[in-house]
Amino acid sequence: MMAFKVTGSTILPPTVEEEVLVEARKSKYTTVRVLAAAKRIVESYYNEKGLSFGTISHFDGMETGQVLAHIIEGQISRVSLQYVQNDGTVQPRGATNSRIVYRELPKTLAPGNLYSVHDAKQALRDVFALSLFDNVQVVPRPDEQDQAKVVVDIVLKERPLKTAEAELEWGIAPGEGGRPDLVSLIPGGSVFMEHRNLDGQARQLSASVSTSNFLAPADDLGVKVEYTRPYVYGEKDPQKTAMKVTAFNSRKLSPTFCGGPLSDEVPAVWVDRSGVKLAVTETYSRQSKASYGAVLQEVHTRDEQGQACAAGAKALPNGMLDTDGPPTGHSGTGTDRTLIGQANVTRDTTYFLNGALVGARDMFTVDQALFSGTGFPVYNRHTASSTRFIQLRDVPRKSAAPPPVLVLHARYGGCIGNLASYDAFTLGGPHSCRGYSVGELGVARRFLEAAAELRVPVPKLNTHAFAFFEHCTDLGSSKEVPGNPTAYYRRAGAGSCSGVGLKLGAVRAEWVRDMNQGQSNLFVRFGERF
Repeated sequence: MMAFKVTGSTILPPTVEEEVLVEARKSKYTTVRVLAAAKRIVESYYNEKGLSFGTISHFDGMETGQVLAHIIEGQISRVSLQYVQNDGTVQPRGATNSRIVYRELPKTLAPGNLYSVHDAKQALRDVFALSLFDNVQVVPRPDEQDQAKVVVDIVLKERPLKTAEAELEWGIAPGEGGRPDLVSLIPGGSVFMEHRNLDGQARQLSASVSTSNFLAPADDLGVKVEYTRPYVYGEKDPQKTAMKVTAFNSRKLSPTFCGGPLSDEVPAVWVDRSGVKLAVTETYSRQSKASYGAVLQEVHTRDEQGQACAAGAKALPNGMLDTDGPPTGHSGTGTDRTLIGQANVTRDTTYFLNGALVGARDMFTVDQALFSGTGFPVYNRHTASSTRFIQLRDVPRKSAAPPPVLVLHARYGGCIGNLASYDAFTLGGPHSCRGYSVGELGVARRFLEAAAELRVPVPKLNTHAFAFFEHCTDLGSSKEVPGNPTAYYRRAGAGSCSGVGLKLGAVRAEWVRDMNQGQSNLFVRFGERF
């Protein structure tokens, strides 16, 4: 009877040795087949744990039946950084301080621990997430001084520290007689500048300017300046707390005062916001985070001519314009100033299984108005959402086929206090009830939405098709919004939709049926719904 023992192992459980002995009992002698089976069983255990260097180097004692297996586990002797220069040479130092990279590595990817491909993948993901490198590789290799140990090289190709991008778009405005000419060409676009690595400490500064008309930028000039500092509480902070300061000026068309069946008869109302925002973000896991901060802003509501707009409007049957619509803000003058405290928490355990997203995601956000220079808008605005990606079928161990997935989603929002109409919840749109445009269903102080989506893999296209149903309701709270924009613009206040679609890379092609009016439309959208 064969006896089997191992040496050099720090993690191999007794059950693995027992499994080898069970295999050995099938033969009276210690044969090559028995040794091969022992090697396969032991190394399969290490591979399942992600320990790719775990292997049996050799056997002793075959002549006596007291077999001793010598195991190499791949203990890390050192971790080094290798910076690839533009000319292809490799240097031990780069523009980025080395400790910036080391602090992102898993604690288990360190000398004295066993090399694991799971740690390598986490290191690859977290270091690349710094946005400082064009390429990141984790390269393990046997230590030249001790072949039983492993040297881990982190190979890095740094991105340019400073970048500037410009995008130009030409618009055409009617010239004399309504016909376009060269003078009527309107240059618009955006300019973006960024410094990704201030002082080599991974602190980032960026600025962007955008407008649809560089010749008259005051009409819709958008400016955003952002400074990000990671590890504000020190490099040993387990939450990797980061601080972001943003100065902004933006102009957006308000869906509160447009959309619905009167969309062609409603003068547009633009909401201009300018101010500064401070946010602190704590990271608890790869995707679970919490942030808190404050926004000090000045909000202007304007008409299409850029004049202050204190109330919404609509066209009457006689062709006249009714300007006695819902108030656009708190003050009644078209200008509000507010200080708002903000916080949000995200618990996200989702992961990709052969390309299919499975797991759970929960989110909670709250805005609390702390002070106002106009209209005393003391209010609390909050939302909560829960999404489940349910795997409907087990995947065989060595299969690369994604499983079918059932997505169940629910979201609630509410507010307490004096909330301005432009901050009320708008119902409908690609991230609410996707068969409608943004705000088409109504404007509410409380809402509830629910959705179900079945995703089925399409192997030949390496993607998935899906069918879905969604419903959204204002819970009867539309009448509590100042001026009741839902009733004023004759919106439904609730709606449902169903449809089917196909995911093609980052694009979703969806055929959707609007159940309020029985109309069907084809949409092409980017990104994910959930």
